Amino acid sequence: MTVADAHRAILAVWRIEQPRLITSLARMLRDVPLAEELTQDALLAALEQWPTTGVPEKPGAWLMTTARRRALDHLRRGPMLERKHEMLAFDMEQQQQTMPDWDSALDDDIGDEMLRLIFTACHPLLSREARTALALRMICGLTTEEIARAFLLPDATIAQRIVRAKRTLSQSGLAYETPHGEELSERLASVLEVVYLIFNEGYAAARGQDWLRPQLCNEALRMGRVLTSIAPREPEAHGLLALMELNASRTAARTDAAGEPILMLDQNRALWDQFQIRRGIQALGRARELGGAGGFYALQAAIVACHAGAGTADETDWSGIARLYAELAAVVRSPIIELNRAVAVGMAEGPAAGLSIVDRLMHEPALKAYHLLPSVRGDLLHKLGRHEEARAAFEAAAALAGNRREQDLLRRRAAEAAERSVGHHVKRISSVRR
Repeated sequence: MTVADAHRAILAVWRIEQPRLITSLARMLRDVPLAEELTQDALLAALEQWPTTGVPEKPGAWLMTTARRRALDHLRRGPMLERKHEMLAFDMEQQQQTMPDWDSALDDDIGDEMLRLIFTACHPLLSREARTALALRMICGLTTEEIARAFLLPDATIAQRIVRAKRTLSQSGLAYETPHGEELSERLASVLEVVYLIFNEGYAAARGQDWLRPQLCNEALRMGRVLTSIAPREPEAHGLLALMELNASRTAARTDAAGEPILMLDQNRALWDQFQIRRGIQALGRARELGGAGGFYALQAAIVACHAGAGTADETDWSGIARLYAELAAVVRSPIIELNRAVAVGMAEGPAAGLSIVDRLMHEPALKAYHLLPSVRGDLLHKLGRHEEARAAFEAAAALAGNRREQDLLRRRAAEAAERSVGHHVKRISSVRR
């Protein structure tokens, strides 16, 4: 195995194992930033050793063992009087892994290690933006680039937020903890946002070779279901779950056998998971019963429900979707929401109407590096027969896209537009000659 092959294997394992490693070490050390630092040490050890020794048969176990050894070394270096009880507790935990921890269960409103860690990172001492960025980077394993893409911000801005948040957590002495009652409620909005962004990254990956990252979608769905049990009266928890269930119902139809993306209008709707659609509709109904029909997640779920309820692409209620996007824009001002509204308006009222909205967004600073802006513009121009402009827009979108599958799709669309442009030009010349 070459060094490059080993590094690719290590990073692939790391993306899967990092959240579990940090969760385990945070529980052991009661310190989230320190847990993240020591898991990074385990990654460096793998990068140093695996190219020579080969990838272990159980790479996740190797990383866990290495990270735990570093955690134990750290505890031994600390003042004995401060660490004695933690060491004893850890030894007891190792010896009694199969025994239920009834005291912790009675004192735990969350009951899920990953969510408990996210609630810890979403401490009110940090700004909302810093909480979300820290949780996504440290706990969920998203890269700085992936987080920056979710926020439509430069990588450097996100990196600074994460560094400051880690420093604040370390200096404040905040521990790995289980918030209760009002404290839990105060953090819930940030936790919902983290889970939402994890799902989005899994649904359409910002980087890499694969368009979908199913493990992230599945983890977000699992946490979403837990959140509705933690906060059964919170409409937005049910709205988020509805949104994720409805979007995930299309998974089997979103790529072909080679993993290439299939756009919604071209998908085989027989492959949509009807059981998951029913679960999503049920969760949306619960959000509405609780008075949350106009919430950020519930409105998005209502939009996806419109798609789910259409037997064919032609039956889609695009006017209704455009109205829902207008409602959503009133709740949260976002150029991405406006871009999505442009798509719906283009379908409901014609591509010229959609293009007028898109053209107003062309100088929006937040969308400067957002590949879906020129992609949507290219689609609308293509429908209007302005094929050469469409080709240029698709090529610009491909240059901005970070995911290889999306790049390939956009380049195919650019080539199709170029062919149409040449054909149209030849037809015009022939017509003039006659």
